[in-house]
Amino acid sequence: MSSVFTKIINGEIPCYKIYEDDKVIAFLDIAPETKGHTLVVPKNEVDKIYDLPDEDFNALMQVAKKLSVHMEKVLGARTLWKVIGTDVPHTHVHLMPQSDTWQYGKTLELTPEEFEEIRQKLVYETE
Repeated sequence: MSSVFTKIINGEIPCYKIYEDDKVIAFLDIAPETKGHTLVVPKNEVDKIYDLPDEDFNALMQVAKKLSVHMEKVLGARTLWKVIGTDVPHTHVHLMPQSDTWQYGKTLELTPEEFEEIRQKLVYETE
């Protein structure tokens, strides 16, 4: 059975996408801990990050780095990375712009308009 992330990648479930290339997709987390909380996901559905083929692992990390630099520039906030590996059985990296109001594990409730506003700020166009 496909993971929820594979369904997003295949367009079966909508998302607030901020980046996509042939190997990786990034979109806003629908249960964010901070405004701009983004998930960076390889298109290859592999459960554990350390089981990814090197090419996919490197692509994932390069995109996470690129988006973190972009987030800091756009939002003016340092970005925390989390790799948890238990909530969805499809490798992913959480990028979380830090703020003074952030509390670990507490999620924000954002309206669709707020999600779209932050998505527009964070969209990263590939070269």
